[in-house]
Formats: sequence, C-alpha cells, structure tokens
Amino acid sequence: MSAIGIVSSCSCLHPGVWLLKPQMHRMSSSGLHTAARCAAKDYYEVLVLGGGTGGIAMSARMKRKVGAGNVAVVEPSKTHYYQPLWTLVGGGAKQLATSARSTESVMPKGVEWIKSPVTALDPDKNCVWLENDIKVSYKYLIIALGISLQFEKIKGLPEGFNHPKIGSNYSVHTVEKTWKAIQEFKEGNAIFTFPNTPVKCAGAPQKIMYLSEAYWRKTGKRSKANIMFNTSLGVIFGVKKYADALLEIIKARNIAVNYKYNLVEVRADKQEAVFENLDKPGATEVHQYEMLHVTPPMGPPDVLINSPVSDGSGWVDVNKETLQHKKYPNVFGIGDCTNLPTSKTAAAVAAQSGVLDKTISLVMKNQLPVKKYDGYTSCPLVTGYNKVILAEFAYDAKPLETFPIDQSKERATMYHMKADMMPFLYWNALLKGYWGGPAPVRKLMHLGLK
Repeated sequence: MSAIGIVSSCSCLHPGVWLLKPQMHRMSSSGLHTAARCAAKDYYEVLVLGGGTGGIAMSARMKRKVGAGNVAVVEPSKTHYYQPLWTLVGGGAKQLATSARSTESVMPKGVEWIKSPVTALDPDKNCVWLENDIKVSYKYLIIALGISLQFEKIKGLPEGFNHPKIGSNYSVHTVEKTWKAIQEFKEGNAIFTFPNTPVKCAGAPQKIMYLSEAYWRKTGKRSKANIMFNTSLGVIFGVKKYADALLEIIKARNIAVNYKYNLVEVRADKQEAVFENLDKPGATEVHQYEMLHVTPPMGPPDVLINSPVSDGSGWVDVNKETLQHKKYPNVFGIGDCTNLPTSKTAAAVAAQSGVLDKTISLVMKNQLPVKKYDGYTSCPLVTGYNKVILAEFAYDAKPLETFPIDQSKERATMYHMKADMMPFLYWNALLKGYWGGPAPVRKLMHLGLK
C-alpha cells in the first residue's frame, strides 16, 4: 500500500549537522558526487539546496524532467537520517542505526552531489555561493534547507547533555540518551518540554512522554513518577479533534500539563529545569527533575536569515499554494525552511513535492502554476508501544483524514504502519520522487466524497 506521507512521522526535512562530532557513516566519493572545490560544472539547470527529504525527493523528480547531468544537490552531510524513527529510538523500540543511510546511497544516480554548505544566496544574479568562495549559477533554484536546532538558546545547553537523566529525540547525538534516562528513572519528576518557537513535528514532544509513561507502567515505576508536560503553547495540539482525544489520554494517565511554560535554563549538575511563565513575563519557576526530555528552540538556517529569499523572520517566502517564491519566479521552496503556514513534517513535504513538481513543470513552459497545495500535513501521535492516533489536517486546521474511520482513536494498525511500513516506503517511494501525498488514496477510500 502506498501510504507514505499519510503516516510519515513528523520530521525535520534536512539531516543537518548538530554541533558536536561528525556523523555516523564514512563514505567514498565516486562518479559525479564531488566536493565543492572540484564540482563538475559552475552552472546547472536545476540547483537544489539541501539533501534532506525535500531536497532528495525533488532532485529525483527534476532528474526525470531535465536529465541527471543538469541537476545538482548542495549538501555537506555524509549521512541521511529518517528522523521520524527517532521517537521510537528514544522510546527504546528501534535502533538508531536503522534510521541512517549514507547520503551517497540516497542521491539519485547521476545527479551531482556538491559536498559543501551554502554560504550565501544571490537570487538577483541567479547564483549561490559555497565555501571557499565558489559560485554556482542556476536557471531554477529549489531551497530545501530544513530547520536549525538551537539548543544553545537554553542556558546550560548543549553542555548539559554531558550529564545523565537528560535527553532529546531531536538530535542524533542525544536521542539515545533519552532512552537511557527513561530506563534509569527511579522516582520523581519526569518533565517533557515544548519551546516557544516553530518546531518540526509539533506532536513529537509529547509522543515520547506517552512512551515513557507506558514503559514505567510496564516496569512497575509508574506510581513513583510525576509526569509533567511543560509547553509554551496554550493548547495541547492545534487541531481540536485530536486535542480532545489527547486530553482524554492525559487525564486517564494522570499526566500534568502546564501551559505557557517555556524552558529557559537547565542546571544539569543539580537536575534543575528553569521555566519562564509566558503569562507573566520575567517570572520563572525552578523544577527539580529525575528525567528531562528537551525539545530545543528552532529557527531557519543561518544562511537564510536576512537573505533576499526570506521573509522578516528568516523563512523562505513562498506562495502557500504553488511553493513558488513571491519575488523570484525561478526560485522555489519546500519543507521546514519555508513560511508555509502548516506543520513542518515529512508528510507535508510529500504532499508539497507533488505540487512543486507540477508548479516547476509549468514555469519551465512559461505557464502559470495551477496545482494548489492545501496545507496537508500529518502527524502519527504515538500514544503507546502499539498505539497511534493518526492526525491529518490542512491549512484550516480541520481534519483531512485519508481512511474512512475515526482517526482520533488509538489504533494498533496505525502504529504498525508507522513503525514497520513507513521506513520502507520512505526510502523506496518518497525519496525516489514517486509519492506526492495521499490525496488519490483519500479520494479512493472515501469513494470520491472528499
């Protein structure tokens, strides 16, 4: 069943390098996969910035459109991660190694891989700058640079991760620390946080909370755990149907939720987390913890801040229906780095890739784009080791469900789809540019009624 994007777990769309040591896999350079200083050409018909989900999917689609030799991907990371799996890695249900493949292995054959970070964008001159002052020009530019983790905006991090009892599912360097902290928990406060910034996958910060609660219940520690969800938001989830279902689970499992609480400092040596009460600016509270899961503040990559292609907040400024840049008609954006007013998930990029493919096809023919992105996104809300609420919705924050069932109910079938089927479909369908979201499946499932 082709369902990738339907339940593709929330994820960052760029593999990114955090701020510690190099990634997991070493890799040889061969063929057209070259370093910036010896790039085969200084001009490409289509240049893709970023080798995450959006970048690889679009480079595969563009290869079929203009030929492999006319497409290049700028990406410094040697490893590509399927980050939706990290919720289950942090919960002890999957191994980290299963989420990783070499960037070389996912790069479409014949497409040039330029192993460099991009240092500047100059859309007025149709070029970008790479490290070592290398200029690469383009006819069409696709920006898929993802989102940046900003642990350093929390006082005491990232160095606090050198201490035990603290982890984060958002980084390859800290996700396994989450599972260790869950296992070593004895008694006291277990705190899970949500930052006061845009994030990739708004559901992920609480998914690990539900898995932790289930694990402690199974191991007889639940009665000694005071589980707290401290969120900067004023609601548990942005879509009411799923929020209502989650609140029932939270009540049944005796989990405390503190709204408008933003993590501002971690004193890891003392096992203290400091939160600002956003309803009382400047007022802080110190919470002792026995286990702490941190969702870091996030923002646009540095290269996009104050860039000509970005809005005032640093996000790529695109038309929310066509994904074409609002000022530069030969520039396009996809995924987490854009200002599209929808949740930043891998499911969203699947739907966006299908729309963007059609948009670029028409632009190349000097025609106006007609295919419209409706804001579709999805987040499989993992609520246990065999339970998932499958949230699907669009720009209007109303459910846009694929299956003719009530998807706000916890279901084992949805869990197995996320845990077992989706990784296979991610590597073999989405990254190869063959999946553009579940709209056709939804139409079939609902007999054309939706």
